[in-house]
Amino acid sequence: MISSILSPHRLLLVGFISIIAISAFLLALPAASVSGKAQPFIDALFTATSAVSTTGLTVVDVGNFYSLFGQIVILALIQIGGLGYMIFIVLVISGLGIRLSLSGKLVLQESLTSPPYEEAVRFSKMVIFVTFACEFFGAMVLSLYWMNEFSLKHAIYLGVFHSVSAFCTAGFSLFSDNLCAYRDSVVINATVGVLCIVGSIGFIVIYDIYYAIFGKPGEDEPPKRLLAHTKLVLLMLPVLLITGILLVCASEWSVPLPSLKDRLFSSIFQAVSASTTTGFNTLDTGTMKPLGLTAMIILMYIGASPGGTGGGVKTTTFGLSISSVISVVSMRDELILFGRHIPGKTKDRAFVICAIAVLLIALDVLILSVTESASFAEIVFETVSAFGTAGLSTGITSSLSTPGKIVISATMLIGRVGPLAIGYSIRGKCRPVPIKYPEGVMLVG
Repeated sequence: MISSILSPHRLLLVGFISIIAISAFLLALPAASVSGKAQPFIDALFTATSAVSTTGLTVVDVGNFYSLFGQIVILALIQIGGLGYMIFIVLVISGLGIRLSLSGKLVLQESLTSPPYEEAVRFSKMVIFVTFACEFFGAMVLSLYWMNEFSLKHAIYLGVFHSVSAFCTAGFSLFSDNLCAYRDSVVINATVGVLCIVGSIGFIVIYDIYYAIFGKPGEDEPPKRLLAHTKLVLLMLPVLLITGILLVCASEWSVPLPSLKDRLFSSIFQAVSASTTTGFNTLDTGTMKPLGLTAMIILMYIGASPGGTGGGVKTTTFGLSISSVISVVSMRDELILFGRHIPGKTKDRAFVICAIAVLLIALDVLILSVTESASFAEIVFETVSAFGTAGLSTGITSSLSTPGKIVISATMLIGRVGPLAIGYSIRGKCRPVPIKYPEGVMLVG
């Protein structure tokens, strides 16, 4: 009875909501703050939602407001949110030698956008290995770098926190100015940038590339071709990054920075941060010009790739939508990408996700235009950042009203779980139409 009511999408949503509720209670405890005073629950809820959704928007300075206990809670939430809580359940179950049930595999598949459930457990183990390996490498490099400024213990803690935050594309920083103080650092820019890209590219792409090279267990020869999905991701990633870098660089070229190196590094870092929906920044986003802000809004809306730790409508969704438009304008009967036919249902899903995202953002902007005193551009940027789980802000997050915090929190959750998954969880199981109706005439365009 319970399994019929709680579909995989509903279980996924209920799981995230439960984690948020519990962690909000922990962050609201006096022990979670440096001052020893309890944080207002709405602020704790906002931070918990931001951490679980790996967004990075906060109403307080994380490094100065939260105690070590509070920061560790946030770090744990970032890790859980980045991988999806189901991955940790699989880890425990596998350790105990228990087989994952069919319903559990389906929830895992929805959580990670993984291959069919027959490979879900093997896929989840690969995800855990890649995640911890990348985070360990990042933490080691960052810790060694920060040993020049801080004590050994504090440098290691900073390295671990920022490495996890970068790979999970969360953008939480323990520095008051985020990473602005390190805009000219090759080590920080390169390490954080690589972690962000690897985390956002999607585990299914890493999975596919690995087995395309080495082959799957039991196979004599590795496959010759990558999935069409992987090819589209590998095409969209450089296109979006290069376009974003050029636009941000053109927009902020006249910004008074010490050197040409600072301008280039800042432009590259901001474009990577927005397109991977990480949320770290080396420029003051609130002072950016309209061209740069618009470019970042577009990058945050598109977001990362499916099955990764980033948000947005996803690169493949946007790529399929653009390809479908080109196909229709070219008067082609079907969409062919990389020598593969793309099913009509897949195209429809892509358009629906993009449309729901636009409608949600428009609804949020309407509500926030009433509840907040910020400008239209600031509201749009904040809303898209919340939906894309990017965490970048023009500086209005700390001044949001209670209704505004609720709206942004809900948007961050929807952005993490996925707008279509939210719709499925509300609608329930698919019900086939029992009657075939005749086609109706409908004029469009």
